[in-house]
Amino acid sequence: MTNEESKLRFQQRSRIVSGIRRFMENDGFMEVETPMLHSVYGGATAEPFKTHHNTLKLDMFLRIAPELYLKRTLVSGLTDKVFEINRNFRNEGVSTRHNPEFTMMECYWAYADYEDVMDLVERLFAELALLVHGKTEFTYGDKEISFKGPFRRVPMPEAVKEATGIDFLAMKTDAEARAAAAAAGFEVEKDWTWGECLAFVFEEKVEPTLIQPAHVTHFPKDISPFAKEVPSEPRLVERFETYCNTWELGNAFSELNDPEEQRARMVEQLEQAHARGEKAKQLDDEFLDAIDQGMPPAGGLGIGVDRLIMLLTNAPSIRDVILFPARRHKAD
Repeated sequence: MTNEESKLRFQQRSRIVSGIRRFMENDGFMEVETPMLHSVYGGATAEPFKTHHNTLKLDMFLRIAPELYLKRTLVSGLTDKVFEINRNFRNEGVSTRHNPEFTMMECYWAYADYEDVMDLVERLFAELALLVHGKTEFTYGDKEISFKGPFRRVPMPEAVKEATGIDFLAMKTDAEARAAAAAAGFEVEKDWTWGECLAFVFEEKVEPTLIQPAHVTHFPKDISPFAKEVPSEPRLVERFETYCNTWELGNAFSELNDPEEQRARMVEQLEQAHARGEKAKQLDDEFLDAIDQGMPPAGGLGIGVDRLIMLLTNAPSIRDVILFPARRHKAD
């Protein structure tokens, strides 16, 4: 009623969400709806919200990601291109870029890989910029951003080497990686793996420099349980994250579809979660049974819709693009 800028921003949000749906449908993707209540949570690493189903007498979790259900649709043969614009819930911190309830667009594309998905992201981002601004260039704060493709593509180890001089690919062991990171002044945990050290140094030194849109590729397998290995370097996987204005906007893989390898990685991830004290974490046997039937090779993608809308509407906080963000009671 009193803030025309805020009113315009939410009108633009509606157009952007509609634009995402129209783009995906025009590209041949089928929209589906998957459950928000999960008996086993998975598809991402996050703390879930817990609830209880009175009739089934079953403890359940609000979904942290729709991934494992969307992949079931590929197994089923329902469609080769599937997407969902979904609400996810992660019982974690609040900041200008994080809200415990948030919107994602997640999709899976059979017989495609992460390079096909990079092209899709670039086409989608350009189309949304044209929808909102009439051109692929726009202003965010004091920065001029361009969504005109192609975006820069850089492997994570290469980006870290450019920024710090540390060549993680030359190291053979976890201990070497921890020692190299510590010698360069980074505080690393004594049990961190090679991949965890690489990712941490990337977050500290490279992320803050990524202003124009870029795809950071070749993530460590240690932190990517659902992605296929890079054939020439089995410690890395065919994964990318799209960054802009130092923010992660999207996360994508060439999806792992080898059922034995997938089970081994999920068991390892479960053991790590239990070691961290996450006793509620369970193995999703139904998902593993599904891909045992045969999941086609696929490219998968998740895009943080709220952050993307922040960029396109010049919003300083994620709260500015959510109509009713969670907040404390006035008495608190």
